[in-house]
Amino acid sequence: MCGRGDRYHGEVAELTDLLDLCGWPEGSRVIVRRERPHPGAQLSFTDHDGHRFQVILTDQPDKDIATIERRHRARARVEDQIRQDKDTGLRNLPFRDFQVNTVWLELVLIAHNLIAWTQALVLSGELAKAEPKRLRYRLLHVAARLAFSARQAKLRLAAGWPWATDLAAAFARLKALPAPAG
Repeated sequence: MCGRGDRYHGEVAELTDLLDLCGWPEGSRVIVRRERPHPGAQLSFTDHDGHRFQVILTDQPDKDIATIERRHRARARVEDQIRQDKDTGLRNLPFRDFQVNTVWLELVLIAHNLIAWTQALVLSGELAKAEPKRLRYRLLHVAARLAFSARQAKLRLAAGWPWATDLAAAFARLKALPAPAG
């Protein structure tokens, strides 16, 4: 089983000595990674002989090029989070006033954290990894009725709604979580 940084069947090499980098800043290095795409991946015209190549231009002086390459791949997760935040309201700051936009940014970050914790604690399967747009469509924009009986609130979902069981399971997991100490 692979850890977050491990990618089996990948090869890393440094090409700095084979290229003319005189137009680049001092200390620039070129590192390339070659790996076979995962089964079912769409190959592109730049994939040669069944391999996918990824090139990194860096100025990091680390001797271990695999560490540099792993660090570079980890950055992609950060960029995914930024893209998801843009889908959650960060794409356009809606106000002209800087102070009001800082409040908007705080709300986007709160939404980001709520989605991340919801996925980690109460969602499972595909929904635990879903993008914010998909979560909005499947869970957050559901038509339901809140009914009260014997001083208890019950959420009534349409039985034919495809994600009713997923949402009900999420609420059951949420209810089963231990109460915070305090």
